[in-house]
Amino acid sequence: MTLPKDSPVRITQSLGNTYTLWTDYGLARVDGKDADALGLEPVTKPTVATAAADGPLDEKLVWDAMKTCYDPEIPVNIVDLGLVYDCAITTAPEGGSAVEIKMTLTAPGCGMGPMIAGDVEKKVWELPGVKDVKVHLVWDPPWNQSMMTEAAKLQLGLM
Repeated sequence: MTLPKDSPVRITQSLGNTYTLWTDYGLARVDGKDADALGLEPVTKPTVATAAADGPLDEKLVWDAMKTCYDPEIPVNIVDLGLVYDCAITTAPEGGSAVEIKMTLTAPGCGMGPMIAGDVEKKVWELPGVKDVKVHLVWDPPWNQSMMTEAAKLQLGLM
């Protein structure tokens, strides 16, 4: 989405090196590196990856990258929300790693689903040695609050 210059916006969340904005046109996401468009200092994101690009991809790095992704309406990362159901790492045909992720949303009608899945894909692509990423939105089993970690429930006041 491109907003006209001087459009009024309200920052509703600033987590995972991104800003979620409420606008007259709906919710929008601004990457931290583009924070100057909001009159803020650009955010240089910390690198999750520490492994060498030629070694096997550590699954923990993938999970750590996904923990920097947030539903724009909930201030808890998608892993602790219980939205990620599976993460499979295989060897890509051209070498390196192929990552396939199955995740869901808190509600099937969530209009931000493609944006959240895109955020996951982008952050996993940034890991060293990744040659392919596929993120699948799935609906079985349906998500419910019992899938959240205790830390997420505490953060949201559900315990």
